[in-house]
Amino acid sequence: MNIKQLDAVNAYSHATKQMQPSGLGARDGSDGLKTDSAFGSLVDQAVGNVQKATESAEVTSAKALVDQADMVDVVTAVSNAEMVVDTVVSVRDKVISAYNDILKMPI
Repeated sequence: MNIKQLDAVNAYSHATKQMQPSGLGARDGSDGLKTDSAFGSLVDQAVGNVQKATESAEVTSAKALVDQADMVDVVTAVSNAEMVVDTVVSVRDKVISAYNDILKMPI
């Protein structure tokens, strides 16, 4: 993600934090700030899913190199990883688009 996209995610996360009732159990984000954001946990979960899918594809590919996995398994794992990444990218694009629309709103 570039800086502009991170700013959009952080701004949305901050806005949702302000709208939520207190006492939901703060978590320590990667930036060191305490947040109560459901959106933040959604982003964390999506990134975790991408990481798991890509690791699975890499492990399956490595197993295929030593004849411990079939090519069908490799193709399935890589396709799954691609689908997960495409989904996260689509959601990210929608969030950025919504953030830009909010910025364009007259006050």
